[in-house]
Amino acid sequence: QLQASGGGSVQAGGSLRLSCEAFGRRFNRYRAVMGWFRQAPGKEREFVAAIIWSDGNTHYADSVKGRSTISRDNAKLTVDLQMNRLTHDDTAVYYCAAATGGISGTIRSPSEYNSWGQGTLVTVSS
Repeated sequence: QLQASGGGSVQAGGSLRLSCEAFGRRFNRYRAVMGWFRQAPGKEREFVAAIIWSDGNTHYADSVKGRSTISRDNAKLTVDLQMNRLTHDDTAVYYCAAATGGISGTIRSPSEYNSWGQGTLVTVSS
C-alpha cells in the first residue's frame, strides 16, 4: 500500500516536494521500481519520474527533466519527488506507483506498475 502526500497549491515558479510512503506489506524493495505519474483533467495518466530502488538509477519525463529530482530513502521506505520552477502545465493529480517485481517492458508505462497510491493534487496558479 502506498501513501502519497505533499500536494497543494503553489504559484508558478515555486516548488513542491511530494512524498510516497510504502507501508503495510513489505515487498522486496530491491526488485522494485518506484514511479511518479500524473493526470491532468481530461488527459491520460502520464509518466513523470521513476527510480530503481536497488541502484538508485533515475528516469524522467522530458517535461520535468532538469527541474525535478526523484529520490528514495531506504530507512524510511519513502520515495520523494522534488519539483521546481513549477508551471500551470504541472497542475494534476500526482500518483505514486510501484512495480514490485521490477520492469519487464517500458519504465514509463503505467501498466508496468502493480501498486498505486491514492493521488495527491498539485495546483499551480499563475
